Order: sequence, then structure tokens, then C-alpha cells
Amino acid sequence: MYITAQPIPHAVTGIADAAAAIRDMRIRGAGRIARAGAEAIGSFARGYGGSSLEEFLRDLDGAKAEILASRPTAVSLWNGVCASAAGAYGAATLGEALEAVASGADRFIESSSRAVEAISEIGARSVSDGDTVLTHCNSSAAVGVLIEAHRRGRSFKAYATETRPWRQGLVTARELAAAGVDVTLIADSAARHVMKRVDRVFVGADTVMSDGSVVNKIGTSQIAAAARDFGADFAVCAETYKFSPKTVSGEPVPIEERDGGELAKAGEVPPSVKIYNPVFDVTPPGDVSRLITEEGVMHPSAAYSVLLRRFGAGAAGLGGIT
Repeated sequence: MYITAQPIPHAVTGIADAAAAIRDMRIRGAGRIARAGAEAIGSFARGYGGSSLEEFLRDLDGAKAEILASRPTAVSLWNGVCASAAGAYGAATLGEALEAVASGADRFIESSSRAVEAISEIGARSVSDGDTVLTHCNSSAAVGVLIEAHRRGRSFKAYATETRPWRQGLVTARELAAAGVDVTLIADSAARHVMKRVDRVFVGADTVMSDGSVVNKIGTSQIAAAARDFGADFAVCAETYKFSPKTVSGEPVPIEERDGGELAKAGEVPPSVKIYNPVFDVTPPGDVSRLITEEGVMHPSAAYSVLLRRFGAGAAGLGGIT
């Protein structure tokens, strides 16, 4: 069995360090940043030097805020950090609070890793001999599906988009090639051109909204529309901790914008040229064929039910995973 939840590719040594590593893209991918956030909160509790519960809860709120500000779009980070910290707020003593946060972080990291593994196994069943598949950006869950399908003996071809401007698709291509998958790297703008040859698309998600809309790497919605036009199956591989309880009450998902220098370095364009660099876009549920989660395959319309089951009727006000 191929376990796709890879170790966090950066040594997290503190809250500020973790926030900077996530913000600066040294840690990438919704699952990885969620686990990094949880690890940082757990380490914060284990190394806490204060003497009172009230002081710890104030400091914990500050630590959470600092990490969550690093990537505002990915609800995975919000859920991972809040799930790790949730037990502190009902603790009677400082010691109980510290233990609750440390153990909560460990539980989230473990459950997150198991979820990726389950998605790989479930999603691999839908890949058939002779298929041509396409994936966008670098999703541990989506890559895991393809590697697990290859491990099971499926013979298929894969396209991986390069994913500008950070070129996360090169990571995907390397991972697939290392596993023996027949993979071809293409420019993002070639996705529609090759879609006529594609049977299935597998992408990840940074956030799944309560109506089944999917927030993912910029360009995902265009690929979904092309898949719809050419009749290709469009599957989103998403752990249920990426489902956003905040969207139940209609709170919008903020779309992160990054520095224009990622697209054009100083002097490459005249100062009068404006640069717009959104990191994510929203794919409507009508363009999503199915969601592949650790709980099974479901229609996008099931997202609301998953949120109610996980978070209860007050989903929008709860922080973390039950």
C-alpha cells in the first residue's frame, strides 16, 4: 500500500517559523499545511512556560491567529489548528489544557494521514486499463490515487499541468515518474487541448464549500469546464476536514492573492502594468462529477450533510473536527 501523506517537508520549530514556512510556500499543499499547523500548535503546548490556564488560553488564541493568517483560503489549516486546540477550552487546569492540545494535534495528524491513504485506495478503483488521466497542481490525495492505481496493475497514461507560477506540477510529475507511472508534463494552457484524449481528471481541494463548490489551485475551474465540455469525469479528492463549516452560514471563502513579483520580476514590465495574482479559484458543483473522500465517493450535494454530521447544526460556530 502506498501511503501518500508524506512527512512535512520542513522542520517546524515554533509558531512564527511554521507561519513563515506556510506563507513562503516552503510547506505546500492543503494537507501538509494543515498537519504543519497542527504540529506547531502541539509543539507550542508541549513547550509552554506560562503558569496559568487563563494566560495559556490567551497565548493559544494568539498562536492560532498567527498561523491561520499565513494561508487564509485553505480551510484545512483552520480545521487542523482548531481541532488541535479545541480541548483546551474545556480544561479545568493548565496541565489538562496543555495535554489536550498536544494530544489533539497528534490525533489530527494521524487522522489526516489515514484519510489520504483511504482516498488513494477508494479512488484507485475508478482508474481502468487504457485510461488517460489528468491532474492539476500537487495534491497528495490525487497523486496517491494514481500511484495506488499503478500499484494495482492498472495501465494508464497521465498528464500533469506545470501549475504556474510556483510550478507545483513538476513535483507531481516527479512523484508519478518515481512510482513508474507513464506521465507527461504539459503547460497549464494546454489542458483544454489535451482534454479530448482524457477520460478522467483527478484534483485535490483546499476547501469544499457547503454547496459542493470546490476551492482549489487557480486554473482548476477552467480544467473542470473543459472536462465537462469533452465529457471527462472530474473527480475531487478531498479529506472531509477540508469541508468548510463556516460556509454553512454563508461566510465567503477568501481567495488569497500573492505578490505580483511571482509573475513578473522588477523591470520585466513597465511600472504602469498592474499584476493580479490570485492563488485559487472556485469550481461550481455542477462541474464536479464526484467527491472522493475517506468516507467514500459522494455527489457534491452531499457536502452539506457531511458538515452537519461532523459539526452539528451549529457548524458555522464550531472550530475543529469531532
